[in-house]
Amino acid sequence: MQQAQFRFYAELNELLSLEWRGRSFVYTFGVSPSLKDAIEAFGVPHTEVGLILANGETAAFSRPLRDGDSISVYPVFRSLDLTPLALLHFRPEGEMQFVLDTHLGKLAAHLRMLGFDTFYRNDCPHEELAHISATEQRILLSRDRGLLRRRIVIRGYVVRAAEPREQLIEVCRRFNLYGSIAPFRRCLDCNSLLQVARKDLISDRLPPETRKHYDEFHICPGCNRIYWKGSHYQRMVGLIESIIDSMKPAASRDRGSLSAAT
Repeated sequence: MQQAQFRFYAELNELLSLEWRGRSFVYTFGVSPSLKDAIEAFGVPHTEVGLILANGETAAFSRPLRDGDSISVYPVFRSLDLTPLALLHFRPEGEMQFVLDTHLGKLAAHLRMLGFDTFYRNDCPHEELAHISATEQRILLSRDRGLLRRRIVIRGYVVRAAEPREQLIEVCRRFNLYGSIAPFRRCLDCNSLLQVARKDLISDRLPPETRKHYDEFHICPGCNRIYWKGSHYQRMVGLIESIIDSMKPAASRDRGSLSAAT
């Protein structure tokens, strides 16, 4: 049997069993697996990994694990400039786009509420989710590590929190979304960009009290849903303000460091 030493850094420890967290440990193996397969055997999907050092040198997922190797595994770096190193994932250009698995419906609505392009269907099979992530370069959010281990998936993240509000804060912090929030521009149901609607053209669809007290409306060109600034709007404003307040302390904090040892 062969042996290699592993050490995982920063938030990758959250995905490890307790006995492996925050320390170096020895991994015993027979036929040499790839680094990708070895790392994922510990419960860490490759989408969580931004940098691998094998004996102090950068290594690719495809490199075979060898007897006597010392492997250091780092998370995806969100704000540090590490261009001299062979990073395994590149920061996406332009607006971030997401695709969520079927168990994250409330998180999908919350991300749309903040203005982020978010694909979600409650009946979408894993194969299709992986294909959408790969072909449309969307970040795949899931609590299912098996889904994120698929080779076709390049950009993804294991959502740790169970409660939707905490999931939203977690994702916003993870992807530094604080400065990109543009609320109330997307339909919560179908993700389409909203359009201004003339009241006289939609008045027959409005409840009597709404027609009496409100004059500003938006309509979804995708599903035809109408939006106005009623009590539901005020509740969402309160939620957004609480989310932003929760993110402020972490807005400029780097989530990963080569010297991190947590």
